[in-house]
Parts: sequence; C-alpha cells; structure tokens
Amino acid sequence: MTNTTISLRLTAEEKALISECATTYGVSVSEFLRESVLERIEDEFDLRVWDEAKAEFESDPTTLTAAEIAAKYL
Repeated sequence: MTNTTISLRLTAEEKALISECATTYGVSVSEFLRESVLERIEDEFDLRVWDEAKAEFESDPTTLTAAEIAAKYL
C-alpha cells in the first residue's frame, strides 16, 4: 500500500492540543489523527446501520427466540 500525505491548517492552540493528546497515548501526531479520523468514520457508519436496523424493527417488531432462529436457519 502506498502512503499519501494530507495537509490541514490548524491554529497553534489546536496543534498543541493534538500533540499533547498524541503524546499522552504514546503515538505520533500522524497516527493519532489517522486513528481518530478512522474511528469517527466507523462510528458514523455504525450509527447509520443502527438507524436502519431500528427502522426495520419498528416497521415489524416481531421477535424470535434463539430456538426459533436455530430451527429456521440451522
């Protein structure tokens, strides 16, 4: 995999805060930002999936026991 570079503009205060947080977690600023952004994307994806599942359940709130699921799918 090829690495690429992304630039972003920060105030001195923002840069200091990010650097301090990275140091606290014992990682580089780059790794801290990468992990933070990817985690945020995953959280947003999980929330979207949850909303879809909740809407599906609310449209048909029928539930099955574990035994019923096993009998149906196993």
